[in-house]
Amino acid sequence: MSLGIGRRERHRTAVPPGTDAGAAATGRIGNWPLAGLVLLLSGLVVLLDTVTGENLHVIPLLVVGPALASVFCTLRQTVWVAVWITMVVVGSGLGGEGTFWDFAFGIGFTVLACALGAAACAARIRHATEMDRLRSAAVALQRQILRPLPVVTGQVFTYGLYEPIEEDRFVGGDIYEVVESPYGTRVIIGDVQGKGLAAIGAGFAAIAAFREAAVREPTLTGVVEALESAVVRHNAFSAQTGEAERFVTALVLGFDDEGGVQVVNCGHLPPRLLHEGHASAVPLERTYVPLGLAGLSRETRAEESFALPPGATLLVVTDGVTEARDAGCAFYPLDERLDGWAGHDPRELLDALHLDLEKFTGGVRRDDVAALALCRAPGDGKPQPTAAAEDVRPVAGAMSD
Repeated sequence: MSLGIGRRERHRTAVPPGTDAGAAATGRIGNWPLAGLVLLLSGLVVLLDTVTGENLHVIPLLVVGPALASVFCTLRQTVWVAVWITMVVVGSGLGGEGTFWDFAFGIGFTVLACALGAAACAARIRHATEMDRLRSAAVALQRQILRPLPVVTGQVFTYGLYEPIEEDRFVGGDIYEVVESPYGTRVIIGDVQGKGLAAIGAGFAAIAAFREAAVREPTLTGVVEALESAVVRHNAFSAQTGEAERFVTALVLGFDDEGGVQVVNCGHLPPRLLHEGHASAVPLERTYVPLGLAGLSRETRAEESFALPPGATLLVVTDGVTEARDAGCAFYPLDERLDGWAGHDPRELLDALHLDLEKFTGGVRRDDVAALALCRAPGDGKPQPTAAAEDVRPVAGAMSD
C-alpha cells in the first residue's frame, strides 16, 4: 500500500543537482585523474610494444582507453583521450614494419573504437541528465504532497519517520499531514492501496481534501466525510481513464487544547500510547472501512475520544512497520519493542524504531515505513529547542533540497 513522497538524509535516494556525484554523472564535471591515468597507460603500452617488438603486439589494447573514459569522464575528456589514442596508434603504425593494409586496418579499428566510446559517453550523459531532471521534478512534487517534520502547533509536537521502499525513487507509499485549524490540530496518517506512481492520484486527492476540510469542518467526522468524497471522486475519474480504483486506509486524529484526542479509524492500525514506562494500543471500539469504500458498508463513521496526558507520546504507524519481516518471515513485534522504549522522548523513540527495524529485517523491507510520534505542546504553543528546524534529525522526517 502506498503513496507518499519523502526522503530521509540518512537514506539518500537520489543525487541532488549541483553535488559532485550528480555533476559527474551528468557530465558537468569530469574525472581528470582517470583521464590522466589513461594517457599514462597509453605511454606504458607503447613502451611495452617497443620492448616486445614483433613478438607481441599490444598497441591494439589502447582501444580500451576511450571505452573506460566514456564511463567516468565528460564528453570533452573522452574525445581528448580518443584523439590521443588515435595519434599514438598512427605514430606506432608509421614507425612499424607492417604492410599498408595492416596499418590501414589498425587505424580504422582504432577510429571506430574511439567513435563508439565518444558516442557511449554522450548517451550516458544524456540519460543521466534526464534522470537528474526527473529527480528534480520529484523533489518539487514531494514538497507539494508531504511537508517536512517536525511540525509544532498550539496543541502538539509532531515528529516523523518516513522511508520509502523504492531505492531510486522519491515516490514511496504512505501519506501524512498535520493541519492547525480553528478547531484544534488535525492529523492524518494513511496508506494508499498499491505502490509507486499509479497510487499518486489517490494519495494527493486525500491529502488535498484533508488540508481543506481540516480547516473548514468543525467536526472530525465532517473531515472524514470530505476525505471519503474526495477518494470516491478520484476513483470515478480513474475509472473513466482506465486506471484502477483505489482505497485509502487512514487514521484521522484531532487534538484540542485540554489534552483530548478525537479519532476516526478508517481501516488503519490503532495508535499506541507510551506513558509512565508503559506502552499499549489505544482501545478503539470501532474500525471502519477504508476511505473510498463507504458505499459497501451501512455503518456511519463516528469519532471516539481519549486523553493524551502531559509527558505521554502517541505513536501512529503504517503497516510497513507491523508487517516488516525477518529472515524467518516472522512479523516485527512492535508492541513488545515499545515496552522497552516507553521512557524515550518522541525523537529517541523514532531513532530506536528505525534502527531496530533495520536490524530486524536485515535491511530488506517489503513496504514503505511511516511513523508519527506526537506529544502535547506547552500551554503557550511555542516550539521547544529540540523541535527547531535546524536541529531536525534524518529519521525525524526531514527533507533536504
